[in-house]
Amino acid sequence: MSETRVGIAMNGVTGRMGTNQHLIRSILAIREQGGVRGPRGTIVPEPVLVGRDAAKLERLAAAHGLTRWTTDLDEALAMGDVTVYFDALSTSHRAPAVMKAIEAGKHVYCEKPVAADLATALELARAAERRGVKNGVVQDKLFLPGLLKLKRLLDSGFFGRVLSVRGEFGYWVFEGDWQPAQRPSWNYRAAEGGGIILDMFAHWEYVITNLFGRIESLVALGATHVPERWDERGERYDADADDAAYAIFEVEGGVVVQMNSSWATRVYRDDLLVLQVDGTHGSAVAGLREVKVQHRVTTPKPVWNPDVPNPIDFRAGWTTVPTNDAYDNAFKVQWERFLRHVVWDEPFPWTLRAGARGVQLAELGLTSWREKRWVDVEELPL
Repeated sequence: MSETRVGIAMNGVTGRMGTNQHLIRSILAIREQGGVRGPRGTIVPEPVLVGRDAAKLERLAAAHGLTRWTTDLDEALAMGDVTVYFDALSTSHRAPAVMKAIEAGKHVYCEKPVAADLATALELARAAERRGVKNGVVQDKLFLPGLLKLKRLLDSGFFGRVLSVRGEFGYWVFEGDWQPAQRPSWNYRAAEGGGIILDMFAHWEYVITNLFGRIESLVALGATHVPERWDERGERYDADADDAAYAIFEVEGGVVVQMNSSWATRVYRDDLLVLQVDGTHGSAVAGLREVKVQHRVTTPKPVWNPDVPNPIDFRAGWTTVPTNDAYDNAFKVQWERFLRHVVWDEPFPWTLRAGARGVQLAELGLTSWREKRWVDVEELPL
């Protein structure tokens, strides 16, 4: 069996997502398991850490037994064995670095959103297609155990005709004064590509499209609920990006999807992301890992009567979907598929063009909020 080593320039790897999900739980985990195995051999990723802070890079590399790191992206792209460029930079810095990698002939894989605006996102997709490099965007939520179980229910016809979806996402992100914030300060600065609409609508586009169908129109309302925050240095700043968004999406076939996204809410639910799907034959509530269902034959028949205590334990009538499969880290699963795409040319539909649809949805959400109206979602131009 042949072994193929793939050099990967990992840019922005000292950030929260770059370090935890992409380096440690994906690339290093793949190396620890002996690589990506298939009928045509084994793929072993060889990371080259790239970033702006030499001290952070050196510490991160030393902590994980890695020897190659650089603060010079051009140097990384010039390394002979580097064939893949990965980008986990902040949104405002992503497009120029991705374009440089494309022009250098590297296959590219990047975090979402792929750009801060649709025109730039399409420019990147077209450039990659012209250059003939393989390309992809992170769409990790498709590989979460909860959403995989939900997809199985949909494919089985459990719901009958799907009527509606209600999604709740978010948690309280501390302001940074009396407790450190869990998210970087650029997330709350509009000039740096911050804002929950740009960040989360990219997720909602691929989740809704892959599970329920193409989004045809939307209406959205954004808000900056917490306008004052403190950054990583403890300095106060004006948080001018939206930290919450409330949206309704009309999906082909008549499905209505409501999504509340907020970094200014406290959690009273089973998970940070919960989707309730209601259909003519059954309903489901999906979190990141667990899914509970109720079929129409076990649905209780409540009667509105506020004058007496509620006699029905509604939660008791739901059944947990069993975990019949082994589930791996969602980011790692998609990394393995991208590496198989690069080396063995296996299908990989989550391209930069697919990522551009997420940017389009965010732009339309911002337009709807600004103009206070419904907007249609057109097919992307070629």
